[in-house]
Amino acid sequence: MTTLFFTVIPPDIDAAAIETAAALLRAGEVVAMPTETVYGLAANAFDPAAVKKIFVAKGRPQDNPLIVHISRTEQLYDLAEEVPEAALRLFEAYAPGPLTVILKKKPAVPDAVSAGLPTVAIRMPSHPAARALIEAAGVPLAAPSANLSGFPSPTNADDVSDDMTGRVACILDGGPCGFGIESTVVTLVTDPPRLLRPGVVTLEDLQKILGPVEVDPAVLAPLERGKAAASPGMKYKHYAPKAALTVAKGNLADLLLALYRAPGAYDHVLCFEEDAPFVPLPAVTMGKRSDPLTQTPRLFDALRDLDRAGAENALAAAPERTGVGLGVCNRLYRAAGFRFVEPDPARGRIVGLCGPTGAGKSLAAGALRDRGDLVIDTDLIAREVTAKGAPLLQTLEEHFGADILLPDGALDRKALASRAFASSEGTALLSSLTHPAIAKETVSRALEAIDRGQAAVIDAPLLYTAGLDAVCDRVVKIDAPEEVRLSRVCARDGIDETAARRRMDAQKDEYRMSEQADAVVMNDGDMKELIAKALAAVDG
Repeated sequence: MTTLFFTVIPPDIDAAAIETAAALLRAGEVVAMPTETVYGLAANAFDPAAVKKIFVAKGRPQDNPLIVHISRTEQLYDLAEEVPEAALRLFEAYAPGPLTVILKKKPAVPDAVSAGLPTVAIRMPSHPAARALIEAAGVPLAAPSANLSGFPSPTNADDVSDDMTGRVACILDGGPCGFGIESTVVTLVTDPPRLLRPGVVTLEDLQKILGPVEVDPAVLAPLERGKAAASPGMKYKHYAPKAALTVAKGNLADLLLALYRAPGAYDHVLCFEEDAPFVPLPAVTMGKRSDPLTQTPRLFDALRDLDRAGAENALAAAPERTGVGLGVCNRLYRAAGFRFVEPDPARGRIVGLCGPTGAGKSLAAGALRDRGDLVIDTDLIAREVTAKGAPLLQTLEEHFGADILLPDGALDRKALASRAFASSEGTALLSSLTHPAIAKETVSRALEAIDRGQAAVIDAPLLYTAGLDAVCDRVVKIDAPEEVRLSRVCARDGIDETAARRRMDAQKDEYRMSEQADAVVMNDGDMKELIAKALAAVDG
């Protein structure tokens, strides 16, 4: 089959291309169209023969229902036997948009669309090209994702072309998809309503409109054997790359410990952007751990990137199972075929210890060391990784000049400081070169400790600036009033107030970032109380 390819990127949607694609749909052909979620394979929802072509093109099992796409709310009445007031409230709130509602179907909806179920899944896409195509075709369009069945859904036309050229009549290139994961699916034929597939419209969003909403067990677990799939994406392994994928449940420390305990088991890691500097293998990133809305546009591309990178066995970081993260989690779990590495409840914890100079952090670290915790002093590690003969010295010499080394090859720290700290660019360059080496050694020692069940406390003046907070299970900040810190720094370092303030000002960015700490211990001058509070906060 020859596949036509047209560009219909908003706002300059090519009306002639839309009409050509619409004519193909009216003639019973299948067209790949963009939506705001993923690309879909569209056919006339009232034409059973055309709908069957979707299943052939995808290699999709016949018992996997399809979603019908409409362009106007009144089209609900062409598809649904009954349109309850709750459905209208949902469409008013989230349509057009990434929400699918399941209702009882009219006989006019072919069994091929509903997989023989008495229900129909309906949504109104918000992508202008998709809605223009539905309008031009003059019929609702049944459309699953435009990928070969089981593989990652496509979020750009190139990936559609890779999978579907020669399998469908036409591909419309509408640019990259905005959300990147399929729509949320909620059924209103149960009481209470039930979330069948999570997405960008979250469980909490649905509850605001509907009140109580159940979460189907198949959202985060395999569908019960013998049970019919009420929604797309419930029954089969979906979204999977060719690489074998395993999900490391828990946080970054759990992911790194899984790699530490199974050397050679994995060749790539699928992780978040914050994680990548700590991963000892080639990494493909899928957005920021702290922001699930950056994960949804990246997830399916990242799964395809694993294959492009030649991955055979990949370990993936687990998203949060709340809000939008639940949708990412659902796709990732199914992509892995529900293969997991579970967190070890007996492992030790990694705790970050931070705070401004003069607050009393060293006293807290000493107390933790005295009770048997492994306290990792990153200042000492910084000296180790820049000691005479260390590989990092050659890199520093290349960027800051040969005169930063003494005649015997040791680092002249004063010379490096005068060169690096002369400008903000120099300071940033020094950090970019030294922080990864310090972080790698810090994390290596922490993993050894938690593997044997010991707590690892990272004592880092620049915990957040260096990104080490990402690997911590918990961060504790030791703080004190500014005037108290000023007095302590003057006395401790034998300097005047001007010099002390300069030293304190150098930590402004870190101090601001440390507001994210899980616990704050204020030092009011009572050292015994400080230590007691610090120990309690670390144990948290």
